[in-house]
Amino acid sequence: MATKKEAAGKLARNLTLFDVYAMSTGAMFSSGLFLLPGIAASYTGNSVWLAYLLAGFLILPAMYCMAELSTAMPKAGGTYYFLDRSMGPLMGTIGGLGSWIAVVFKSAFALVGMGAYLGIYLDLPFTVTAILLTIAFGLINIFGAKETTLLQRILVTTLVVILIAFVITGLRETGFVNVFKPDGDHGSFFKSGLVGFVSTIGLVFVSYAGLTKVASVAEEVQNPDRNIPLGMTLSLITATVIYTLGTLVLIKILEPQALYESLTPIADAGREFLGWMPFDLGVILIVVAAIAAFASTGNAGIMSASRYPYAMAKDKLVPQRLSKIGKFGTPTIAIIVTVLAMIAVLILFDVASVAKLASAFQLLLFGLVCVAVIVMREARISTYKPGFKAPLYPWLQITGILISFWLIIEMGILAIAFTGMVTIGCVLWYHFYASGNLERRGAIFHIHQRLGQQRYEGLERELMTIIHDRTQDENLSYEAVIARSVMMDFRYGIYDLEHLRDIVREQAKTRFEIDPEIITDILADDVLSLHTISEHVNIHYKTHVGLTQPELFVLRFGPQAKLDIPSATDAHTLMFLIVPPKPVGLDLRLAGHLAEVVQSDHFETRWLTAGSERDMNEVLMRDDHFLHGPVADFPRLLAQAGQTILDIDLPASCLIALIERDGGILVATPETTLLATDEVAIIGEPADLQNLRENPMEFEDE
Repeated sequence: MATKKEAAGKLARNLTLFDVYAMSTGAMFSSGLFLLPGIAASYTGNSVWLAYLLAGFLILPAMYCMAELSTAMPKAGGTYYFLDRSMGPLMGTIGGLGSWIAVVFKSAFALVGMGAYLGIYLDLPFTVTAILLTIAFGLINIFGAKETTLLQRILVTTLVVILIAFVITGLRETGFVNVFKPDGDHGSFFKSGLVGFVSTIGLVFVSYAGLTKVASVAEEVQNPDRNIPLGMTLSLITATVIYTLGTLVLIKILEPQALYESLTPIADAGREFLGWMPFDLGVILIVVAAIAAFASTGNAGIMSASRYPYAMAKDKLVPQRLSKIGKFGTPTIAIIVTVLAMIAVLILFDVASVAKLASAFQLLLFGLVCVAVIVMREARISTYKPGFKAPLYPWLQITGILISFWLIIEMGILAIAFTGMVTIGCVLWYHFYASGNLERRGAIFHIHQRLGQQRYEGLERELMTIIHDRTQDENLSYEAVIARSVMMDFRYGIYDLEHLRDIVREQAKTRFEIDPEIITDILADDVLSLHTISEHVNIHYKTHVGLTQPELFVLRFGPQAKLDIPSATDAHTLMFLIVPPKPVGLDLRLAGHLAEVVQSDHFETRWLTAGSERDMNEVLMRDDHFLHGPVADFPRLLAQAGQTILDIDLPASCLIALIERDGGILVATPETTLLATDEVAIIGEPADLQNLRENPMEFEDE
């Protein structure tokens, strides 16, 4: 059954850290290890392992930039979405259609490779086998992300375990001490000089290109701020270690000519030092690992490729039918189109040749992703809040741009021509299909605004929506913050910032046990920034690492009270919202809710006539998420009086947030005992609160 979220046309967040790792890792191990090492060694000899190692470092700029954009904008489509929102829909079309074409070719090539390895033991035609595998993986993708990632977990676990065993056994065979000593049979360390070595780095760099595929499914990742950068980092470490040590083993085990001419170097090396295993088991396991590698690349490729047309369809850049979510919660039509495209590629093209050319376009996208980070940073959009920030800005991004274009040049004129043709095709598609239907602009317009030109306000609203989606499930709700908040009413006197700071410090310490020095830091003169959210209401919001949950302090000033703060002389209310730094964007989300309530009809009248802290609290609540009244008004609660909050049975989303007792207000904790004479503030989803009102004696747990 589809979840409510899926039914609403959204992709469910089903992907865990392990799924991110499995997808990134599985997308890297195919031709890069099971085909390419012999070819690479023929160019540079002994130094081939160093070429793989350095290529792993060269992918870092693209990986870090992709991680930053994925945590700021965890939306389906990955590269497409980032380029579209940073540089506009034309660049988004190039990124989306180009990425889709490149991944389709690479995934088709992987399944041809899988068919080739199956052919070692089974007499099967490569192309027919690859087509059948494409259909099978397409069906698995349609049936759900969970099913797809379960298969991916199995494939990648099998692959990594066998490859680690291969490396360890191979190093033991060659000797751990001697493995780094150059083999004289391969000539000098740099067989073709530094020029040949640098060219080899460019050749093997594409082995790591699959690392960033996970960005296209970022919308489906749980806790993307943590899981995307961590999963990609763990995946890169795994791939770099296995690539480096694996090629060291190959150099030591195989004769130079045998290695240079081999299209199955791992299997050939296995025959040399695993021959002692019965029934040719060593080679069989390597073939299993190769099949798992190609299968995981093909499977992950279909999953990631299908998200490009899905995301573009939502933005009206391709037919909108492609954005339809099927009954299994996956973009069914986009998956079917992707599978059909892969089948067409398998039938019509020399897949191996075109897949290599498609790698050049992937390099172009890496460079553009680095540009996108620079654009988003320089646009200075307040709602651009990445959960992970790429280090060494802007030098890392500039380095990534230079690396990408250098490697494209290294790949030769055919690769450059293919990249140019794909780019021109994307531009033509945008011009003739989509350009007349769009008003959306990228963040680059915000840079224009800084130069005195125009900006696109819709992007800020969209990023604010993304922040809301990223924070709503794992954090305290707006209602919980309001229910816990400190409301203070000042009728007379003159108040400057130092005086208000002392008041908030005391309240923070007594009410929430917050270190007063944290308040001093947050409300310091040089960091105080009051934002006007209505004519007479100002708010200052700030994050601090010393906080564990968000807290709100609301100060209301009567006609006889005067504020001696230059930026707030006309204000009758100041709000101080303090928030922990994680999850990123929670401060903006909560401040946005407050602004929405403050700007609602009749707020001013209700707020100024609220006579008590409870009344003030209720005015800031969204009515449909809040109930307040004596325990006696809720028979279900009255029947459970005398129990602790932890033991009281309420509908799933309902929470007792505040208790009024003996004229005072208590913040409800799990250990607080509820009394029959208490008054309570209850927050929850509207449906559950309605159930509480109408059916006080019956509750259905969700």
